[in-house]
Parts: sequence; C-alpha cells; structure tokens
Amino acid sequence: MLPHKDDLKNIAIEKSDTALKSAEINIENNMLETALNRIYYSIFYIVSALAYKHDFSTSKHSRLMGWFNQKFVHEDKIFSQEIAKTYGDAFEYRQKSDYNFLYVPTVQEVKHILADVKEFIENIKKVI
Repeated sequence: MLPHKDDLKNIAIEKSDTALKSAEINIENNMLETALNRIYYSIFYIVSALAYKHDFSTSKHSRLMGWFNQKFVHEDKIFSQEIAKTYGDAFEYRQKSDYNFLYVPTVQEVKHILADVKEFIENIKKVI
C-alpha cells in the first residue's frame, strides 16, 4: 500500500526541519560544506512537501525547482522572484560544496544563505 499524500507531506516537512537543524549544528562545528548540503536539502524537502500537497511528485531536483518556479512564482504569483532566487542559490551552493573541490565556503556566506533559507521555509510552510 502506498503512503497517503498527507503522510508524505508530513514526512517531508519533518525531513526539512531535521536538515535545517543539522545545518546549524554543522555551522557550529565549522563543517561548512556539509552545512550547505543540509541547507539545500531543507529546501528540497519543504518544496517536496508542497508538491505532495498539490499532487506533484518527482525525485529530480531540477524538475522540482522548475515546477515550483513555474507554478508558484510565474503562474500563481504566490512567491516573489527573490524567493525563487533563494532556492536557486541554495542549489548552486550545494553543487559547489559537493562537487567543486577547490571551493571553500566562508562562515559569513553560509550563515547568509541559512538566514535566507529559513525565511524561504517559513513562507512555504504558510502555504502548506
């Protein structure tokens, strides 16, 4: 039996909250690359929760981001371009921290993206 979409939505919200807490712990312990990974995944999970609510599901990061931007930024205009930029920035930071071995994030930039992502998540939770 497949899980109900509300169960999936709630699991995704919980995973988002856990990833965000993990990011904060990683920042405190100067594990900045891991923090950027967790920051991005906190967005991926919360947008996945939003997608479950709207009967959309994908495991593809670019497809989820495209769906979010199309539906909630461009069509329904629920969120601003700035919100979409936060999502894109978090994705780019995660890509750099995971795959560019020469990239060394600073505490300031990681804390900055964390603050933006916390605001992003709160905005998404209001819609969910």
